[in-house]
Amino acid sequence: MTHLVVLLQAGGAANSSFSLILLGGMILVFWLFMIRPQAKKAKLAKQFQENMQKGDKIVTIAGIHGTVNKVNDDGTLMIETSPGSYLKIEKSALSMEWTQNINKTAAPEKK
Repeated sequence: MTHLVVLLQAGGAANSSFSLILLGGMILVFWLFMIRPQAKKAKLAKQFQENMQKGDKIVTIAGIHGTVNKVNDDGTLMIETSPGSYLKIEKSALSMEWTQNINKTAAPEKK
């Protein structure tokens, strides 16, 4: 009877270590496919916002198209939406995807 108890306890330890390895694997997959790409994308977006210069064509997350007229030290931009019309926006309101997309289509392809 004592051998049966020892065998049952050994099986439980193997099961719990398997569960621990499975949980660790799930956390690793979650980090690789969700957290890491989001952090990388956020870093690229911050770098994009910091590299804005006068004359850059931009699109905001609200869909407003304009040209950077002035970059302020307080994290804002003055953009010209049409000749003589200026808006003051936060750098965080820039859409990196839309701005890059509009600049790709506006630039002629070199052959």
